[in-house]
Amino acid sequence: MACRLTFGGGARGIERLAAALVDEAFSPHRHDTYAIGLTLAGVQTFRYRGEQRFCLPGQWHVLHPDEVHDGAPGTGEGFGYRIFYLDPALVQAALGGRPLPFVADPVLDAPPLGAALAHHLHDLDRPLDDLEAAEITALAADLLVAHGGPARGRVDLAAVTAVRELLVDDPTTRHRAAELERVSGLDRWSLARQFRLAFGTSPTRFRTARQLDVARAALLDGSSPADAALSAGFADQSHLTRMFGRAFGLPPAAWVRAVSADRVEHGDDVVTAATVGDGVGHQRVAHVEQW
Repeated sequence: MACRLTFGGGARGIERLAAALVDEAFSPHRHDTYAIGLTLAGVQTFRYRGEQRFCLPGQWHVLHPDEVHDGAPGTGEGFGYRIFYLDPALVQAALGGRPLPFVADPVLDAPPLGAALAHHLHDLDRPLDDLEAAEITALAADLLVAHGGPARGRVDLAAVTAVRELLVDDPTTRHRAAELERVSGLDRWSLARQFRLAFGTSPTRFRTARQLDVARAALLDGSSPADAALSAGFADQSHLTRMFGRAFGLPPAAWVRAVSADRVEHGDDVVTAATVGDGVGHQRVAHVEQW
């Protein structure tokens, strides 16, 4: 069994990841971000919105925030992919405050913007500057609009952003509904609806995701799961383990092993990257290394 996760250079609200799995699988989980990824090798299969999906080399998959999915190799040879995890608030900003688009069919065959997006997954070692982050966000937002259904609903963006900022600044505190009503000026039901329209998840799940950010950082710094749970405001280690698995599809110890197992070095990537050739977007299918 092998699972390797390589986090590349990112930016505020953007994570880039290379993953390779052989005889390993992610359990059902959900992110509070958009997940927009490119399969590079093997067959990726995942269950999403009640259907079993398959994603082949060169195909993209687009997962909406807060949608439950799993992930596994479709064959014994494993699979590899590279992916963006994109904060819905960035998409919101790129769309001028409109509700988030929803892509019902998560597997896309060579979308017109795919080559341009793939370029930003090619060199994970290189950090992203603010201009590249804006380019990625704009490309992703345009792809979502092109393939998504019409967004509906009204959002008081200032109100829900005030709540979001409170949760980002203080994720370890369990804020009561009355406090969030005061901060936003909305009743709790309007806040719940509009927060999801704007950011793709509920205030409660958003706060949990920020707690998990704190816990992940602590784990990668060498903290024990028990200490990481305490620093992130979870009740105990078992609480962290449950929430971690629901967000990332792996328990904390397995996730740390998967991240620690990989060291990104030029010429020795876990997954040989898809190649974008001469600016015209030709992609070369990669292979998953055998362990």
